[in-house]
Formats: sequence, structure tokens, C-alpha cells
Amino acid sequence: MELNLKRPLVVFDLESTGLNITEDRIIELSYVKVYPDGREESNTFRFNPEKVIPQQAIDVHGITNEDLKDEPTFKQRAHDIARVFEGCDIAGFNSNHFDIPLLAQEMSKAGVSFDPSQHKFIDVQTIYHKREKRDLEAACIFYCGHPMKNHHSAEDDARTTLEVLKAQLDHYANDAEPLVNDVDYLSQYSTHNRNVDLAGRIIYNELKQPVFNFGKHKGKTVEEVFTKLDYGYYDWMMKSDFAENTKQVITKLYIQYKKK
Repeated sequence: MELNLKRPLVVFDLESTGLNITEDRIIELSYVKVYPDGREESNTFRFNPEKVIPQQAIDVHGITNEDLKDEPTFKQRAHDIARVFEGCDIAGFNSNHFDIPLLAQEMSKAGVSFDPSQHKFIDVQTIYHKREKRDLEAACIFYCGHPMKNHHSAEDDARTTLEVLKAQLDHYANDAEPLVNDVDYLSQYSTHNRNVDLAGRIIYNELKQPVFNFGKHKGKTVEEVFTKLDYGYYDWMMKSDFAENTKQVITKLYIQYKKK
């Protein structure tokens, strides 16, 4: 089933130096951009991370510092990357939990604007886990009927993710609860929590109030903590190892509640 799109959808995948969103760096970004008329374009960017890639990460994706020594840094290509995503919705595999927060972190480090509120996010892994609960390689076999060609290649992962998303729409078309071929629906369906920030440190509760989703104030509203319970919590968060997007979101909330 072809995707029903109102605006372009960027399906992307990252390879990185590790899994720490605040400290690790993107070394490869591949994407397939699908337009509402069915046209596709794709590209792969590689970046010099300006740090040593741990052997544990190399064992996963096979990309070494020697491979990247002559590549530009992410900051040098950040404006090009931003243009790829501008005006588009975004899809990936485990992207809501890793790829998008890491991309936002890199954009922030490069001083380039990346506003999550301007995009709808589809996480194909979440759809898959809600229906079948496995990984991308198993999803490819289950939905598409063939194994992946080159697992942990960013380009193949991105193309496989697009293929799986289309196959998911076909597979569940006749279910009692079919998947709807609509980006708004798929974005909502592939989200576990109603995140306020990309990392899910702050989420909305049933009353649509921002609440902390971690630590000693988990489950308490941000407004209550900042204005009644713990006046220094904002300062602690700003000095701690949180992603830049989380700090930006919490700053907006802090200013909002302090004005009341």
C-alpha cells in the first residue's frame, strides 16, 4: 500500500558513536524522502565525529575513524540536513526514542534550529511492537517476506523501514482495527507516551498537564514542582546531563509558570 501523504515524509536512520544522546555523535545519516505524488529521493551523509569511535560501536555498524577522517563535521553540514527535514513529517525505527532526540541534540550543538512541534513523527518500531513485538530484521521477514540485505547499514535500515511501513498498512488493512493510511493517525499510534520533550523526560498526564517522567518528582506536575515543592529543581536540571531539547522545553515551562 502506498502512503497517503499530505506533505513529504522523511524516513531516516542514524549510525552513531554510541547510545548516549547527550555525549555521542552522529557519524552517518541516511534518508528516503517520499513526496505526496509518490516520488522518492534519497541520500547518505557521513560525518567526522571529532572523537574516537568505541570498538563496541564499530562492531555494530562497521564504520571506523579512518573511514571518516576526511568527512565534514555534522556542524559543517547541519544546514543541509535541516533543509532535508524542513516542511516534512518524519519516520524511523525506534526514532522517537533515539534517532530524533540525537538529531535534535546535534542540531542544537551546531546552532541550527530544529523545532519538533513542526513535524509529525511515526515510529515504525512502536507500531511493530504494538502488533508483533520484535526488531527491524524480524519485521522485514514478517511483513515483507525476505531478510534484510545489510543490517546495520544506515541506508539499508532506512529503506527497509520504509518498506516495512508500507507492508504494515497492507498487512493490517482488513483487521478489526486497521491501520489508517494517514500521517496524523500513524504518528499518534506509534507514540507510547504523550511526550512534551523528545526524550520523554516530561510527558502529559490525563489532564494534559506536563508532568515529570523520571526521578524523585516522577508523576508530579512541572508547575507544582517549580512553584511549590522544589524551587531549585530547574537549576539542578540545567546543570545536569540532560539533552538540549529537554532543557529548552523545561526552560519554556519554567518561564511560563514563573509568570503566573
